Amino acid sequence: MDVREACGKVGSGAKTGVRFSAEKINQATAAVGRGLDVAAPAVAPFAARWDAEADRRAKLRTPEHLKALIVAQRENTSARSTAATAKAQRRAAKAASSNPLNGARRAARTADKAASGHAKSTRADLKAARKNYPQTLTRLAVKLHALHAIPAAAATYVMSDAGDWTTWPVGTSLGLIALNAGAVLVGRRQLTVQLDEEMSAEERALIGRLDPLYWAQHAEARGLAGTVTGVPALGNGGITCRVRLDGQWTVKKFRAAEDNVRNLLGMRTATRMRITNDREGGWAVISIATRSAAAGRSSAWTPELIPADRLMMSLGLDTETGEEVLIPFDERMLIAGASGTGKSWSTRPLLATAHLRGDLVLIDGKGEEANEWDGVCRCAVEMDEIDAVVDEIHGEMNRRKADMKRRKISVWDGDQLTVLVDEGQVVLASIGKDKDRLQRLIELSSLGRSRGIVLWWATQKPVMSGGAPGVHNLIAPNLLTRFCLRVADQQEAQTALDDCADYQPQKIERGKEWRGHGYLKDYGPRMIRTWTLDNAGIRALPAKIWRGTAAPAATDVPAVSAAPGERPALRLVKGDDFLLAPPAPRPAAEAPAESATEAGPVTNRDKVLGAVRDGARTARDITDRTGLNKGTVSRELKQLLAAGAVRKGDDGMLTAGEVSA
Repeated sequence: MDVREACGKVGSGAKTGVRFSAEKINQATAAVGRGLDVAAPAVAPFAARWDAEADRRAKLRTPEHLKALIVAQRENTSARSTAATAKAQRRAAKAASSNPLNGARRAARTADKAASGHAKSTRADLKAARKNYPQTLTRLAVKLHALHAIPAAAATYVMSDAGDWTTWPVGTSLGLIALNAGAVLVGRRQLTVQLDEEMSAEERALIGRLDPLYWAQHAEARGLAGTVTGVPALGNGGITCRVRLDGQWTVKKFRAAEDNVRNLLGMRTATRMRITNDREGGWAVISIATRSAAAGRSSAWTPELIPADRLMMSLGLDTETGEEVLIPFDERMLIAGASGTGKSWSTRPLLATAHLRGDLVLIDGKGEEANEWDGVCRCAVEMDEIDAVVDEIHGEMNRRKADMKRRKISVWDGDQLTVLVDEGQVVLASIGKDKDRLQRLIELSSLGRSRGIVLWWATQKPVMSGGAPGVHNLIAPNLLTRFCLRVADQQEAQTALDDCADYQPQKIERGKEWRGHGYLKDYGPRMIRTWTLDNAGIRALPAKIWRGTAAPAATDVPAVSAAPGERPALRLVKGDDFLLAPPAPRPAAEAPAESATEAGPVTNRDKVLGAVRDGARTARDITDRTGLNKGTVSRELKQLLAAGAVRKGDDGMLTAGEVSA
């Protein structure tokens, strides 16, 4: 190796060492900066008070106040001299005469009192002048620190021996001085916040006002003294900032002061803000939704968004975190939202999930949405259609109950039948006077879930009272999953979200860009953007029309009889043809003793009588066989018992009589 190569290697090694040293210095500098950023919020209030006091003193040190101080000092000096002279003359007069009524003594005493009073007056004026022209805060701090630094130095000298110095007195004093200076310097530090290059002007202004120094200077004027912010951060969902709560402050009290916080930050009324608990006690977190984490992601729903877990379904995206929000598929649900908030669009992906996983029935009180779903799933719009489908669903619920009892299971193990009622206010107005069918809806909401029949209820007016309620007060408590878009007022928010009404869905902004945005009960006050499904997406779904046991046979399908308590087997074919396949023939011994030969509609009384003739012996057996509600069965039994068509034995069992109904 020649000298030139060796020199080159040495130079290269030196450059590498310098580069490594520079990197270590940069890392150390960055670590120190991060440490100071963490410490700055803790001492920012002290620095703010220091600077405020220094500014106050500086503003008072005007030439006018200085001139007044000089005059006060001169007058006080003169008054003190006069008082001292008067006092000396009084002592001399007292020594010259022992008579207290002597004229000279009396004159000297009067002069002494007058001079003393004038001296006190000038002393008070001097004190006021000094207050109006104070010392600088730095000068005052030096004097105060000198009060302990000089004695500490003397104590160190006295307590030390030759070669063995006792340093703790002077060390403590110097530590106090360094702590004072360091707190002021660190508290004044401008925090290092990584800002997005595309940050809006509103976000820049909010982050500037969330700076601990700015906050500490203006918090007291807004009634927020005792709170101080941490380092604000800008994420996909907007700005978040921790707030330290000192003294009597709690998160609940700080949340109640939301208007004060908004005023301090100069925030727009439409900008959403929430205050929540931090992981650490004594701290709160301010979240300001200046942007949406769902922005840039398509809201279009596709079957690929159906979760593998059959007990869950996808509602939409969290606008703060961008995460997908899943809700229970087999749970009863209330969906509320004013007209134009995207309620129908928000429910379409949920309906599509229910349609692909099982059976779907749409009870559409308005009729417009059913125009798109007609031919895809079972739809009921007109009054007679709604009545028929409610009866069929209730009958199916009771049939499943009997089947579950026979198989000794507690939860339905077949496909789920999902029923959506939209608009709830119109449907209730239509069937509200029909107590039987209203009772069936109530029973469907309370009893259907375990039998695989789940009710979803959508309404524009989520109220349970008044002349036109949007949801019945006996149905609403059963709807545990609650999703609420923008509503009119706090009362509707209370009905829609129950104890989570403080999410304040009534404050969601208006406009097309906010359609499909709402809050989910118990999820937290984070807005969710739902998936959407257009008309073409609905029409692309496979046709699957559910029919219940009570549905009239189609004109092109031959009527099929079924044994009492049995449901005809179903066979799904293309299009709207849902055929009833005949069950296996029964033995002749099991054939019913009587068969209906008369043409005409079958009444509830005929159903009850037929059930008794087929072997039903109790009202409960009749309810299970016919699908009628308990009230209807009880009423018809009374009529049949009075007419003699049904008899009740001593043991309470029912049997058919000889008199026709």
